Amino acid sequence: MNYNILKASVFGLTMFCSGMQLEAQTTPKELTFATYNVSMESENYVKKGTPDLSEKILINELASGNNQQIKNIAKIIQTVRPDVILLNEFDYIKDPNQGVLQFIKGYLAKDQDGAKSIDYPYYYYGTVNTGQSSPYDLDNNGVAGKFGADAWGFGLYPGQYAMMLISRYPIDLSKVRTFQNFKWKDMPGFLKTVKADGSDWYAPEAWASFPLSSKSHWDVPVKVGNKTIHFLASHPTPPSFDGAEDRNGKRNHDEIRFWKDYISDSNNKYIYDDKGVHGGLAPNTSFVILGDQNASPDEGNAIGEGIRSLLAHPKLISENAPQSKGGTEHSANNPFAKNHTAFWRMRADYVLPSKAGFKIIDSGVFWPSKGEPMYDLVEKRESSSDHRLVWVKVKLD
Repeated sequence: MNYNILKASVFGLTMFCSGMQLEAQTTPKELTFATYNVSMESENYVKKGTPDLSEKILINELASGNNQQIKNIAKIIQTVRPDVILLNEFDYIKDPNQGVLQFIKGYLAKDQDGAKSIDYPYYYYGTVNTGQSSPYDLDNNGVAGKFGADAWGFGLYPGQYAMMLISRYPIDLSKVRTFQNFKWKDMPGFLKTVKADGSDWYAPEAWASFPLSSKSHWDVPVKVGNKTIHFLASHPTPPSFDGAEDRNGKRNHDEIRFWKDYISDSNNKYIYDDKGVHGGLAPNTSFVILGDQNASPDEGNAIGEGIRSLLAHPKLISENAPQSKGGTEHSANNPFAKNHTAFWRMRADYVLPSKAGFKIIDSGVFWPSKGEPMYDLVEKRESSSDHRLVWVKVKLD
């Protein structure tokens, strides 16, 4: 199999994509889309407090071909068999042969304990803001640290908690848009972060450079036969690990709001991508918003209006949220448990198709209950992830 790798450096970003020359494809009648926070970042594989963390830890685990957590993740993906899936918290590894291709060829393309192999000839990933050092004291603790809370997105090294999109269908590389460098200050009506005395939380010079996205926001067009579907991928910061100023909660809200504005037919001219092109998604475009949004419309400490407003957008199919028996069992007295997507008891992960182009056939959260086949894949945090794979099956109009 010949992979043609395209590398582009724009405004300090590095993006890697794959493409293959395929014969003309017919447009399928049905597709499955998924998102999965796989917890494949270095801290997942070492003891807490281990020094000198980097993506090299994941490189070594992938190279072994025998990491049980990664094998379980592969089996879950092979069982659901999505056509396009976003993987959150997959460390950024510059060389695809050590990262994405090693995962695809070393795990997904091999049968896993009865689950049939699956191939993803196309992928897209790029740099993210997590672990990208700022020269400022962003958390106002009196020290301008290099990483952690003083990075542009929380991370102990560049590329921690990154993401990638893998696909069974070709990616239109020339039309990919990224928004890693869009400045938070340029969003009209942004939620302002202030200190107890009402003064600005961030120093003026820090605020002038502060990106909205804690990782990145991507618009990745995928060609499915004669149809183009835009996959809008992101992973907003958790609305936690801050103080009364709620700086992470406000950022989470505005990261989610970004997609609401992007898919609207007006009030999005302020948006610019990393090539300097302004505006949002063209009207009547088929799209899917997917990723770990770290927010629930019903629970948790996020500013709920952000995710509720997105779910209420008239262009989205957002009713009948994916559910599972395992989630219900895990929190038996919680009325929202059937829709939980995380072990820590909240709906955090979303696959939201547009009304334009799709009708939902089925959906679910991969979370078997005790006694069901493959429950061992989710039984413990270390079995796979603290999140669950979320999938939606659609019929194409």
